[in-house]
Amino acid sequence: MNDDQKNSSDLKVRPVRRQQLHENVAEQLRAFILDGVLKEGDRIIETSLCALLNVSRTPLREAIKTLIHEGLIEHQPNRGARVTKTSAKEMRQLFEVISSLEMLAAETVATSIKPNDFKRLKALHDKMARHHAAGERDKYFALNHQIHLKIVELSGNKMLIETHSGLMIRARHLRFQALAGEARWIEAMAEHEAIMEAFEAADGALAGQLMRQHVRRTGEVVEVTFPTS
Repeated sequence: MNDDQKNSSDLKVRPVRRQQLHENVAEQLRAFILDGVLKEGDRIIETSLCALLNVSRTPLREAIKTLIHEGLIEHQPNRGARVTKTSAKEMRQLFEVISSLEMLAAETVATSIKPNDFKRLKALHDKMARHHAAGERDKYFALNHQIHLKIVELSGNKMLIETHSGLMIRARHLRFQALAGEARWIEAMAEHEAIMEAFEAADGALAGQLMRQHVRRTGEVVEVTFPTS
């Protein structure tokens, strides 16, 4: 964490509960990384984080292990822990896998979703659309993320759900980055409308195809911001 980050009065630190302490610390560290407070390549300075979160090193180190498992932090021999850097190649691979997983989920859900589940999914979609119309990007993205997870959850495939959940943690800040441009935000909203129409028509093949294209398109937009090294 950089000095200006450590000393900033703007840091929003969530209260850390003593119950399940290391999980709460992991949640806070995860938020720091996904919100860009801790950036790619930043060292994990234990003394600073312990002071900031008012915890000892034991729960912090357990939290770091959790984030290493998630791929958000990497441990380098003789150099300590750092926020994981994602190369352009790794980013492409990440979105390729997520797009394939979500395609499978969409194909399954479109032909098997129960009426009540569809109503709940449509309600989330309509609320997201209202945030889009109001220009509320953060609220839009929060619901967008929830909808993607919900579609995979509705597939009922445990292995698919678990694999997808881990990858979405790594992709979350990249997906938000893709919405920074107005053109992509408009495009993404239209893609979600088409996906919902395919669900309503129970067209599994179309729903899967649209979902795969949607996720891959997001990856393409993110890739433009990556260095060409």
